[in-house]
Amino acid sequence: MFAEEYPAGLRVVLTSLYAADRPVPERKPRTAVWDALSGFFVLDDLPEHRLGLLRQGNDRDVARLLTVLRGLGAVELTGDAVAFTAAGREAVARIRGEPRPGDPVYQLRIQLADVDQPSVWRLVQIPAGIRLDSLHQVIQAAMGWQNCHLHAFSVNGIQYGRRSSELDFVDDTTAVLDVLVKEGAHLDYDYDFGDSWEHRITVERRMTAEAGHPYPACVDGAGACPPEDCGGPGGYADLKPSLSALGETSRFVGLA
Repeated sequence: MFAEEYPAGLRVVLTSLYAADRPVPERKPRTAVWDALSGFFVLDDLPEHRLGLLRQGNDRDVARLLTVLRGLGAVELTGDAVAFTAAGREAVARIRGEPRPGDPVYQLRIQLADVDQPSVWRLVQIPAGIRLDSLHQVIQAAMGWQNCHLHAFSVNGIQYGRRSSELDFVDDTTAVLDVLVKEGAHLDYDYDFGDSWEHRITVERRMTAEAGHPYPACVDGAGACPPEDCGGPGGYADLKPSLSALGETSRFVGLA
């Protein structure tokens, strides 16, 4: 599984370590990779012993990756805990596209289309040089999706998405936001091609990064994210009365 989805697995390992300000147990990146990658495969019908073998392979591959990162000077392994070195954290910050003070930052308004009462939107500040695959991760986190379906961006009539032999998308890992759009421009983001959750993204303004300010950051928003697999905007409209009675349609917690 890790071999087939290596870029995604590597990103999960780096993200799980980067989010921690102290050493974390080795089981944390192993579990994070399994949780992320297992969603790409149909495993429901596998017997328990087969699942166990897959999980062992996953844990072994993550351990190998951590050993390589240690050899590169990117992480330190102490007992059963792992943490970035200063050089490793700086390198990952550059890979993530985090801006230095004074670097360009875009403020984006992400609006879920065909959903109202309440509307669902987020205001995020992101590095202008972010890649579209990373912007996808930001949208998932800010909106509250679970990242368990395919996605695509549409920019100037061209679709960008996860590299696939079946879908004629431009690889979104090769596309950089500020090369494609400028202040005042729009782009579209579609999540879950079955339910078809369409998002309108507006580049509201260009800013400069401030020292001590984390990026990406969700600085404002309203409306709770609809449940996954509820049938798109139409199914959500039917479900909304019961959710409203529970107060589940307006709750929004900002992310930093």
